[in-house]
Amino acid sequence: MVAKEPSLDNLWLARTLFDIGAVQFGEFTVSQSAAKSPIFINPKRLISSPPALRVAAKLIDLEVQLAQSLRRPRIQPFEVVAGIPVGGLMLAIAYSLETSTPTIYPRMSQQGTGTRGIEGDFRSGMRALMVDDLITTGSNSIEMARFLAENDIVVKDVIVLIDREQGATEQLKHYGLNLISILKLEVMLNHYHSLGLIDQEMFERCVEYVRTHQAPPKAPMDVPDMPAFPEEEMN
Repeated sequence: MVAKEPSLDNLWLARTLFDIGAVQFGEFTVSQSAAKSPIFINPKRLISSPPALRVAAKLIDLEVQLAQSLRRPRIQPFEVVAGIPVGGLMLAIAYSLETSTPTIYPRMSQQGTGTRGIEGDFRSGMRALMVDDLITTGSNSIEMARFLAENDIVVKDVIVLIDREQGATEQLKHYGLNLISILKLEVMLNHYHSLGLIDQEMFERCVEYVRTHQAPPKAPMDVPDMPAFPEEEMN
């Protein structure tokens, strides 16, 4: 059973993700490289917990508001949110309902009767905040930002629910993208350990895994450069 929605608390959300089976421990293959991880995270399970999904959307909203209120804002102004399929689209829609911000859906491949393109209303030069549920190295976000740029949509910032802390921040920065996360994996691990949800051995395995994979790739990923936009577009 998931606890009733509390006051906004990212650690409550971390615990709830564990309770609904979105965070599991063992041995998992987490990438096409067949790398093994002692932890598996699937935030898409939030769709079965409306209170937790609502909290996630509110936490994203608070983070955006805070980042934009600083003297040197950490998030550029935006007009739409772009949900990265599939988990990011779920969160983008939840955030859209919370804030009345329009959502667009980038569809990079043909699906059913739909064609490659962008669902939703947008115009050339429109500024978008990209939203995703989970980020590892950042390659998916880079590819999506490039696709949006090809459609004349400006992206400067990416906000994710969970950062697995495997070099995404540095990788996105190389492509001119700023990453903001609600939860970081090591913070989640410390919380689970303090609550007795994982034992010392598993905690140490996971922390070692995170720290071993924190270094960014030695060279930029093979993703074509994104089209450049004039600086005045972001003023």
